Amino acid sequence: MPTPRRGEVWLADLGWAAKTRPVLILSVPYADEDYALLGVVPHTTTPRGSQFEVTLDVRGLKAGAFNVQGLLAVPPVKCLRKMAALTSDQLRSVDTAVTTWLSLDR
Repeated sequence: MPTPRRGEVWLADLGWAAKTRPVLILSVPYADEDYALLGVVPHTTTPRGSQFEVTLDVRGLKAGAFNVQGLLAVPPVKCLRKMAALTSDQLRSVDTAVTTWLSLDR
């Protein structure tokens, strides 16, 4: 099975409560000594209008937004299949929202 890469959108099994949904891979590849986890941002089709939701038009995804407040770490085995890939500009807009939410730009 292919390894999910930064900027790709995968269908992921997030468990019973969170269900199976598209997630954006945000993390960089991990090394052998690192935990085998991927940093992901879930996609929602019911956005609330939050400043931390990034609405993007991504081919293959229903209308919705990436909710950066839902940032998760999941093992790669939870990623079921690749659905799409973001452009560099789209990925940058999600990175900006994460940076703002976590106050990493100060």
